[in-house]
Amino acid sequence: MGEQHIASTRRVWAAPPSPGKGGRGGKGGNGLARYVVAAALARTADGGAVVAVVLLVTSSGGSGTLAGVLGACITAPHLLGPFVARPLDLARDGRKVIAAACLLYAVALTGGVLTYGHAPAALTGLLLAAAGTCGPLLTGGISSRLPAIVGPRPPLRAQRRAQGWDVATYGIGGTVGPSLVATLSGWVSPTAAALALAVGAAAAAGGVLLLPFTAPSHGGDRTAIRKPGATLALIARTGPLRRTVYLTMIVALSVAALPITAVHMTKILGIEPATAAVLTAAYGLGNLTGSIAVMVFPLTGDPERLMRRLALGVVAGLLTVTASPAFTVTASAYALTGILNAFFFASTLAARTEYAPSGARGQVFIWVAALKITSGSAGTALAGSLTGVTVELPLVVGLLAVSAAVVAATVETRFGRVDEERP
Repeated sequence: MGEQHIASTRRVWAAPPSPGKGGRGGKGGNGLARYVVAAALARTADGGAVVAVVLLVTSSGGSGTLAGVLGACITAPHLLGPFVARPLDLARDGRKVIAAACLLYAVALTGGVLTYGHAPAALTGLLLAAAGTCGPLLTGGISSRLPAIVGPRPPLRAQRRAQGWDVATYGIGGTVGPSLVATLSGWVSPTAAALALAVGAAAAAGGVLLLPFTAPSHGGDRTAIRKPGATLALIARTGPLRRTVYLTMIVALSVAALPITAVHMTKILGIEPATAAVLTAAYGLGNLTGSIAVMVFPLTGDPERLMRRLALGVVAGLLTVTASPAFTVTASAYALTGILNAFFFASTLAARTEYAPSGARGQVFIWVAALKITSGSAGTALAGSLTGVTVELPLVVGLLAVSAAVVAATVETRFGRVDEERP
């Protein structure tokens, strides 16, 4: 009788909802369109929030220190992503978890912005930290829903095209978010800009609920879902996932030097310091262009091989920036590096999708995202300290680090242990 009960329970958990609730009818082009809208809204909110917070503080006469602390309140909690991710794999309907996170993000961001200057800064910081804790579900969490859009066994080209759209939403979020904040802050106020982001996050919640349903991989047996530490251990001992992680982290660390280096390179190139913004914008536009390119021309081939080759492409971009003799060449090199990094990012999404076990896919996506953010922050700090020695040093360290990571990944792949765990 117990076995009959368990079997009955698993059938209930695995049963798909009716088409009216986002079942099979939601897959394909319509499902992907809804995904792109929801993901772009969520990532625009996440990408622009820290800029809005910093502008809110500085425009009201607050200190740079306070601006930095409150900005960190909304970015640092992204490191908690792996611990926030487990409910996504445990849930009967992961869409509801992500939608709730979008709504909480909107409410907490609104509360943080409206309490600033009218309540203790500690309360504002706590509200912003609550929003930041939801951030990983707005980024990697939404990406984990993508396999439901393309189906269980999609043609490779269709799968990669969908991943290209996903990369594009990250590019939109990272470009449109800060730009929207800057524009609205100038026209109205930073508060209005932040509230607009909150509205976008709330709208994303509705979009997420319209995505296709995916039956939980645990089939009703929640004990089958790994804890965060166990998931990290799985990543460490699974060759393709391990290589995906350290290549992602090293490339993130390396390209994080570009905005810092841009400020100092203006001195070498003999141009105005304000022109550094042009270099940073060139990288951002290059990244967005690359995102659109992989959407139109999906990547093909083995994700591991793609990651290694595209990481070397990023090395070529960094080398061009380092050796650039003129501003126009430098700007072009920044744009090229942005394009190549977008292609590399697309290859890491393909790797996460194809190598992560279904029962831990949400956690794997968010673990990689959290480690990438951590590495990018470390890269920014490292670049800030190394530019004091020489301007080019952060770039040289970055390109050497990526080259070493590619060599290590190649050696692992070709001469690794035969008993290495694979997905």
